[in-house]
Amino acid sequence: MVTILSIDTIVSDSSIRDGQPIVAGTQIRVSDLVASHLYRGQQPEELAVNYKLSLGQVYAALAYYYQRKDQIDKLMQQEKRRAADYLEELENNGRLIRVR
Repeated sequence: MVTILSIDTIVSDSSIRDGQPIVAGTQIRVSDLVASHLYRGQQPEELAVNYKLSLGQVYAALAYYYQRKDQIDKLMQQEKRRAADYLEELENNGRLIRVR
């Protein structure tokens, strides 16, 4: 007999971070950890230290991502577009300050 064991490390709560997947007991989104891992090159051990998580929590978030890669990549692209639109709006309204 096979028993499927679930890991309750990644949760979603509509009242936290718009219901996006987060590490249980925190407000840290899976997508935040993934972005730091993929785009900033942070290793799981670094993520654990930087986000004050256990290594198990980090690996659970990364596993969750790789099981739902297309869905989470799409979400991250939408957020990227929203951020770019917001910056453009600030710039058009003369409210964006650039430091060079």
